[in-house]
Amino acid sequence: ADGAPGSPLATAGAMRAAGLLLAWALLLAWALLHPAGTQQCHPASPGGVLRFTDRHAEIRVPALHRVPSSLDPLYGLVRRCLDLIQQNPLPTELLRAALNDPGSVQTSQVVQYELGYVVCAAVALLFTVAVPVAGMCFCYCRSRRRCGGRLRAHRRSLGCRRRCLLACLSFTSLIILISVTCAFVTSQRVKGQMEPGLGAVPATLRTLRQHLANVPQAPLSWQGVQMVVDKFEVPRKQIISDLAGLSRSVGLSIHAQLKAMTYAALADLQDRAGDLQTSLHHLQILDRTTRALAAARAELEPALRERRRRVVALLDDPRCTSCASVLGRAQSLELGADYSKVPSVEKVLKALAGLPRSDFAEMIRQGNGTFNSIPELAVERMAQVIQDLQDDLGRTAEKVQSIADSFPLPDYTRPASEALLKAEARSQPYLREVQRFEHYRWIAGTVLCSIILLILACNVTGMALGAYGLSKREDPSDYECRGEAGAKFLLVGVGLAFLFSWLLVLLVFATFLVGGNIQTLVCRNWVNQEIYKFIDTPGNLPPSMNLTRQFNLRRDSNLSSVYRECKSGAGLWEVLQLDRSYDLDEHLKTPKYTADFQKRLGDFTAHLGDVRLLRSEGRQDLETFARSGLDEVDYGRFQEEMKNPVVQTSLPGLARNLEGLQKMQRNSTVAGRLSAEAQALWQMQNSTVQSQEALVEKLGESVQFLSRLAPHLKERVKRTLDTTASVEARLPVQAQQILRQEIGCFTRKELRYFTQYLNWVGQMLREDVASCQPLATALDNGRVILCDRIAEPWNAFWFSLGCCTFFLIPNIIFAVRLTKHFRPIRNRLISTGSEETCPFHIPRVTALKL
Repeated sequence: ADGAPGSPLATAGAMRAAGLLLAWALLLAWALLHPAGTQQCHPASPGGVLRFTDRHAEIRVPALHRVPSSLDPLYGLVRRCLDLIQQNPLPTELLRAALNDPGSVQTSQVVQYELGYVVCAAVALLFTVAVPVAGMCFCYCRSRRRCGGRLRAHRRSLGCRRRCLLACLSFTSLIILISVTCAFVTSQRVKGQMEPGLGAVPATLRTLRQHLANVPQAPLSWQGVQMVVDKFEVPRKQIISDLAGLSRSVGLSIHAQLKAMTYAALADLQDRAGDLQTSLHHLQILDRTTRALAAARAELEPALRERRRRVVALLDDPRCTSCASVLGRAQSLELGADYSKVPSVEKVLKALAGLPRSDFAEMIRQGNGTFNSIPELAVERMAQVIQDLQDDLGRTAEKVQSIADSFPLPDYTRPASEALLKAEARSQPYLREVQRFEHYRWIAGTVLCSIILLILACNVTGMALGAYGLSKREDPSDYECRGEAGAKFLLVGVGLAFLFSWLLVLLVFATFLVGGNIQTLVCRNWVNQEIYKFIDTPGNLPPSMNLTRQFNLRRDSNLSSVYRECKSGAGLWEVLQLDRSYDLDEHLKTPKYTADFQKRLGDFTAHLGDVRLLRSEGRQDLETFARSGLDEVDYGRFQEEMKNPVVQTSLPGLARNLEGLQKMQRNSTVAGRLSAEAQALWQMQNSTVQSQEALVEKLGESVQFLSRLAPHLKERVKRTLDTTASVEARLPVQAQQILRQEIGCFTRKELRYFTQYLNWVGQMLREDVASCQPLATALDNGRVILCDRIAEPWNAFWFSLGCCTFFLIPNIIFAVRLTKHFRPIRNRLISTGSEETCPFHIPRVTALKL
């Protein structure tokens, strides 16, 4: 669409050109103020932190703890009793002599330390002898009808005594029942804990040995130091993953940082190419239009002169009414603008002839394509160096393996592993004997507890039958079978008590001697760590049991300090002070493993910015365009001539005036002539003048564009050429700078992975992998198993069984005394009120059933 100067279309074009110029200036300023290669590396993201799984936790010793129980009050009572029996501290002198020279141990020393147990042994011996002797005496008396017989006389206090005996026997039976129940429960607990407890001893020793064996390197092991070394796979995979995206990342970064400058130069070049094309187009329009207007003026001039003569002659006719008012306007009817006087642009067209000789659109497309292909070019150029870097990582893995190969821990852990292996082998026979002894103990305890329950059953049955028989007896001297049966049940219980009491005492004393010494000699001194002090004292242990040498401990350390350090989580590295013989920091220096990697990245170069934006023929076209003289044409002359109309007097206005005069005429001839002249003017306007005005409007658009472009043509072309040359020169340099910066950022990022891994290796080797915490945990577990889970129910068992045995003595006495009350009285002596009132009453003779 064509528009006259000052039209909205022209204004919009001017605003568009101004906007492009402003955008180009802003982009160029940004490129100058922010040169490529100056931005910082991206901050480390959360994904830049490596995660190492702790697989060595599988070989840790699980910690055992004392489980609260409803029998804890009973356990506490037994411990207090044992503390009362054995008040002596740990016999260090006696133990030293027993361990180093067993032949020098004197019996008096053992008796002096075990004085409480000796007293208890004497009581047990006395009970073992006295109770069976008493039982035999009772049997002899029964054979003579002197013990457990009948009452000889009936007294008023007999009922009270009977009830008292029933209450006492019931009370002792209840105590025995409670005790035997506790004995049953504790016996089952000992049996339930003994088997897993004994199995835990070799299992714990085996676990400790495996822990020590898995700490150093092992070709087929995934634990210990080798496991830590194998975790180099984590940073290696991460670095390989980063290497896979390095080349494209570098290419995209170069493209992103240089695209503003490159696209601005290409846009500027496209604008100049457009200016060349558009200017050539408007120059051609300008030349053709001025020629056409000059030719049209020459054709219009005679016709217009003839038309003016005819109109003036008509208006001068006296018959024309009121025509004088229009006569002056008709006389001024003549041509206006003369475009033969404007400057010629043939010289400029001749200079631009044959332009553009180069295809600017294809040139810009190729430059844009070359620049946009930088990421793919980077992938191609960096393929070999990335492959070399991956090979370097393989060699780095071999260097990391040297950490495991040279780690000195086997020299320290091998003696301990051998000692644990010997302890495991030597413990097996003893553990089997303990298990066999426990089996016999459980059988004996179950049988004797069952016998006690049988005694209690006899007591309960005897008391129930005897009490029922008494309630059914009308006369105390009468025979009653249920009372007699009750008495016999009580005597059966007494007989069982006499028969098995010595076995009960033997079982109680045997278990008491073992369990009591374990509690007072081992557990009590284990809790207060007196055992550790004894082991730490030089000379207490024989050379074959020197733990400091067997476990390769420091000479200035002892078992107590090692136990505390291990329990607090210290590693073998700290406990054994391996840093004196192995400089771990020297082996974990990052440059030792990254030197080749860094050097290869530092030496890498690649030409990624060779982009041709403007070829020589295109540059020549723009230079020719700038020298064409387009800016020398006087466009003001065109604009001044365009201000003049094609005809000075408006033909439509004059035609309308003639049409108005026609209506005023009385003479039809004059009116017809006026109408004809008006039609001729309208025809000239529509056929000739309007076509020239359209050419003038088209000419005005071209003149407006060229006049706006011409003053800045040389400056713009020069700037475009300079910018294009500058961008072509700067692209390789800045691309190389960005390449170096991206590689530097990548190198620092990957070195952080190496550093993370090596720091983790150091931490694991010092604190976690070579941890001695399992040793402390094993010792604590041993105390929990031996003292809390076995010794406490064991001691509660003999204590409960001992209570049963002790209360069998009053049980025997009360049962024997009570049997007389369940049998008929031999001689009835009446002491009632009727007897007092009738002193001469002769008692009736009754037959007594013996």
